[in-house]
Amino acid sequence: MLRQIIQTFGNCLRIPELRSRLIFTGLILVVARLIALTPIPGLDGAALNAHFDKSSSQGGVVSFYSLFTGGALEKCAVGSLGIFPYISATIVIQLLGAVLPALAKMAREEGGRAKMIAYGRYLTVLLCLGQGLVMAIGWENPREAFNYDGSVVLIDNRFIYLSQTVVILTTGTLLLMWLGEQISERGIGNGVSLIITINILARLPLAVSSLWTGFFPPDGAAAKFRWPHAILLVALLAIVVAGVILVTQAQRKIPVQHAQRAVGRKVFAGQTSYLPLKVNYAGVMPVIFAQAILMFPGLLFDKLGSSSQIAFFSELGRLMKPDSWFYLFAESAMIVFFSYFWVATQFNELQIADDLKKSGGYILGVRPGAATSDFLHKAMSRLTLAGAIFLAVLAAIPALMNLFLKIDFNVATFFGGTSLLITVGVLLDTLRQMESHLFLRQYDGFLKKGRMKGRF
Repeated sequence: MLRQIIQTFGNCLRIPELRSRLIFTGLILVVARLIALTPIPGLDGAALNAHFDKSSSQGGVVSFYSLFTGGALEKCAVGSLGIFPYISATIVIQLLGAVLPALAKMAREEGGRAKMIAYGRYLTVLLCLGQGLVMAIGWENPREAFNYDGSVVLIDNRFIYLSQTVVILTTGTLLLMWLGEQISERGIGNGVSLIITINILARLPLAVSSLWTGFFPPDGAAAKFRWPHAILLVALLAIVVAGVILVTQAQRKIPVQHAQRAVGRKVFAGQTSYLPLKVNYAGVMPVIFAQAILMFPGLLFDKLGSSSQIAFFSELGRLMKPDSWFYLFAESAMIVFFSYFWVATQFNELQIADDLKKSGGYILGVRPGAATSDFLHKAMSRLTLAGAIFLAVLAAIPALMNLFLKIDFNVATFFGGTSLLITVGVLLDTLRQMESHLFLRQYDGFLKKGRMKGRF
């Protein structure tokens, strides 16, 4: 198996076009990592980074955001905002396009997609300015934002500091957005997703170091983990990765029969095709939505409890911590809700049924029109429930590992949650594009029998 994979990568380098795309993608990802490591002038990122290295991360807003920026946040780097403002803007435009008829009509017109992309870029700039200002204020008050008693800002003039920092953060995100688009156009894979993935994988050495310290502590201290823990972790990682691959690739193929049609004097017999319905149609979006929404109430209640000394707010803040059972239940419920919400806004069974009727196709055993729409709605609802339950279990794995095994958050995130789902999904998509280049030139794919099952 390993020999086959090495041989396949060798075949990738023999194809000039694919080789140039791979080299271009690698160079762009290096630039993206440099943006995440270049400090902003006027900020003492080294001191804040040293504080993060000493403190044990247990999740929360800072840890979640730092994970997807590749550690840029605690380094006070140019790429501290990451690519998230662009993703948020794109999601907002997509949702508005599904809700507002004017945007939906514009998206179907010629040149409408380019206009939607332009609107997303304008919204990205606005989000960067707002989020950059919040982040700059957070660096001004490191005790409240990062539980750090030292000083991070080295510029005395507050107006100059805020304006300079916000402009640099906005520029960094826009540069990452442009780099991601260049990868999608001239490289291999989805550029934005690859930038997120490389930032997640940049935290892998920190996770390995933390896990190694748990098994082999320095100065003769007692080991936190034993060999049964190692077996359990390896088995859990294998099971979770296999489950993510299966659910990501899983789909229900609904047979569609096309009626016999005549073109001139030629008569074409009816053909049978398949309408694929993905089990995890929403992807990683429900997990991102749920975690992003649940993080802010916890911060708000903590601030209210500490400032007003009211026990009720303090108790609510404790319940909204990522390591509480209430948080896990609320997160699971919101993941299920957002899974159905995303499918309801993005999957249009009425349009699919209408398109099938216009093309002379019909689902076997189902009448065209309203009956087809109802059938697709029921089938997609059942598939969405299965995918939502899987996402809820996957999102809860890091918190459960922290609760029962006392494993650090930086390690637990690689065994489940958003980071693993994004990483596996992006790698599968990249391999799919590489295989398409190989098959066009009659090379075998990454598996022994060629094509990966369910990809084409």
